[in-house]
Amino acid sequence: MPMQTPSQTVGPYLRLGFDQMNRHHIAEAGAQGTRIRVEGQVIDGAGAVVPDALIEVWQANAAGRYDHPDDTQDKPVDASFKGWGRSPTDAEGCFWFETIKPGQVPGRGNVLQAPHLNLTVFARGMPNHAYTRLYFADENGANKVDPVLGSVPEARRGTLIAQRDDGTPPVYRLRIVLQGDDETVFFDA
Repeated sequence: MPMQTPSQTVGPYLRLGFDQMNRHHIAEAGAQGTRIRVEGQVIDGAGAVVPDALIEVWQANAAGRYDHPDDTQDKPVDASFKGWGRSPTDAEGCFWFETIKPGQVPGRGNVLQAPHLNLTVFARGMPNHAYTRLYFADENGANKVDPVLGSVPEARRGTLIAQRDDGTPPVYRLRIVLQGDDETVFFDA
């Protein structure tokens, strides 16, 4: 009987294998919507930065439609919007994306979800990647009725909400803490 290959951590070759596949710019020049920059930092359980993590993002366009064939909503597709990105962390554990603010998308039962980014975190020591979300602090009304955010205990919701710094474009910042007292909420997917 053949043996299964055991799960492996990301390891030191993450940067070598993915360097050519990074995508920091999710929205090209002609993309519809409000341009934003998303910045963040990945922190381990001891409070140290993680300089060799990888963050992938998947998001809807400004109209609330994903650039994916399974999204059959009657909403416009934006040819200048790619829908996903990938950013390795730098020596300070920082990552960034330039994109547009997503529109609302329907969830279970067609209940609209607040604008958000879906994030996947890959890092050394993690045999399985982790899934989380980034919500926007200035979408308070939509955040209050979002069914996914509402399923998170109120004391932990702040780990998913990116704070806005004004600028051109506006910058949203989020810390991703892999474990410990301030651990980011991660979801089973």
